[in-house]
Amino acid sequence: MAQFKELVFSGVQPTGNLHLGNYLGAIVKFVELQKSHDCIYCVVDLHAITVPQDPVQLTSSIREVTAAFIACGIDPKAHIIFNQSQVPEHAELAWVFNCVARLGWLNRMTQFKEKAGKDRENASVGLYAYPALMAADILVYRATHVPVGEDQKQHLELSRDIAQKFNNDFSESITRTGFGDAFFPLPEPLIQGPATRVMSLRDGTKKMSKSDPSDYSRINLTDDADAIAQKVRKAKTDPEPLPSEEEGLKPRPEADNLVGIYAALSGTTKAAVLQEFGGAQFSTFKSALVDLSVARLGPIGAEMKKLTGDPAYIDSVLADGSERAGAIARKTMDAVKDILGFIRH
Repeated sequence: MAQFKELVFSGVQPTGNLHLGNYLGAIVKFVELQKSHDCIYCVVDLHAITVPQDPVQLTSSIREVTAAFIACGIDPKAHIIFNQSQVPEHAELAWVFNCVARLGWLNRMTQFKEKAGKDRENASVGLYAYPALMAADILVYRATHVPVGEDQKQHLELSRDIAQKFNNDFSESITRTGFGDAFFPLPEPLIQGPATRVMSLRDGTKKMSKSDPSDYSRINLTDDADAIAQKVRKAKTDPEPLPSEEEGLKPRPEADNLVGIYAALSGTTKAAVLQEFGGAQFSTFKSALVDLSVARLGPIGAEMKKLTGDPAYIDSVLADGSERAGAIARKTMDAVKDILGFIRH
């Protein structure tokens, strides 16, 4: 089989209000991966418009996600940070993949069913074809690894199916044009450690979400120290002391969530947290969680504020990243055109 250079690709949608769930579920992993891999991190603004967006708000959200990447510790000089719409090859390869992917494959995508809801006929074609664009995002860089949450695993499997079908359908042309026995890698999911699934601070059975009407349900990355402290103190709990064993968290979703957040922020396990706080009242534990949250997240919020206050700097990071990403994407797209038999000058 062909050998591919290891490369990590991932994207975050610019839909504003990044919160603790986005940070622990994705961005922390992005920061960690840059120590061991070449990484490309994308603000996927083309994906954002699969549902209606306010153009002024979208501009601001693209900058906010970029600021979050940098504030959390991603180095835009050592790696690539850019926004998808500045590299037209994403959309170009997505069209090729629309012609490779099969309708039956897309019909099986559960996320479309969830997002379109009952009014499926009224959903945009973009929302339906979104997974083919996601495959193009990854494969236009011939990326080998993608950090994904559980909810995106199905889309990554589709990316592998599309890559495999392209390699099979055009195998003779791939060999003839000098690319060996496969042009696209089959990207692997990177699910690092126990998945940190952060739940709402008001209801431990629901995922933390930016669309929740209560701001007290989430900790936003832009929150200052006072807001973080207040939200942790007001987080829903139950009257029992904390258990000493993880088993004791199972019937207690709010306790489980707060212990999980503490473990993730301190880089330890739930078992270790319970060893320290088992038997303690929530008031004691929440005090420690306030201190830890403010210490970890306060500086990120302050840095994001500073960065978003300088849009020219953010835009220069995106322009530089887009140029570097574009150079890789163009090479891939030129090769795809040769494989398909298109004439190019």
